[in-house]
Amino acid sequence: MVEKVPFSNTARRGLARVIARSGLCSRSQAIEWVRQGRIRVDGRRVTDPERRIDTAQSQIEVNGELLSDLTRVYLAVNKPRGLVTTARDERGRATVYQVLEQSGLPWLAPVGRLDRASEGLLLMSNDSAWAAALLEPQRQVIKTYRVQVHGVPQPMTFTQMREGVVCSGEKLAVTEVSLLRSGGRTAWLEIQIKEGRNRHLRRLLEALNFPVLRLLRIAIGPLQLGNLPRGEWRYLTPHELQELDRSSGFSRSQKYVWPRRQ
Repeated sequence: MVEKVPFSNTARRGLARVIARSGLCSRSQAIEWVRQGRIRVDGRRVTDPERRIDTAQSQIEVNGELLSDLTRVYLAVNKPRGLVTTARDERGRATVYQVLEQSGLPWLAPVGRLDRASEGLLLMSNDSAWAAALLEPQRQVIKTYRVQVHGVPQPMTFTQMREGVVCSGEKLAVTEVSLLRSGGRTAWLEIQIKEGRNRHLRRLLEALNFPVLRLLRIAIGPLQLGNLPRGEWRYLTPHELQELDRSSGFSRSQKYVWPRRQ
């Protein structure tokens, strides 16, 4: 899903920060572009990334295109196990950006994270305001997971999960949990949470002596992973984007534009 969104910001800020906040690229990438002379402000090339500009009055061009013509992109990705949800990994591990290689897409950021051992539905976008709305705990956007654990939890364990367990000073809880099936030594659970702390479900289940063997996110709010193949991506549809906006309380006035995948 892509959408034309006017760039609006009324403060005076450093040029690289303004470009990065638009969602076009990372802050480090914006700094590099400015130093390379690829940015013009009101028709003049600017090479100082910290140059203060009036974003309400200035016209910013990136590679000859107005920042006001920035295309917002919204993707669903089926993240495979073994990929790190980051642009660069200091340890040289493979990242989720390998899924987007040679796609011709603009720079995108993950909306939240899935740890390296986890898999399933991951959203990616260059709309930072939209991403922030989906991630705010107060918005209470439900995330749904299928989790395989060692052992078979009993109803008392499910009660503990709903009430919450304190781990390293943090209270970790789930919104809902149910047993899907069990095979004697292992079980599959369906779990919903409203906020995602670092390794939330793994830490919670480990504390209750049910180590996670596999963790798959199958839904974010109303958006389902569906039959999207592992390691593939697709645009969100206008209807899906509207439903996600509704579930997060995100308000926008722009019309949706249906993309054509290259």
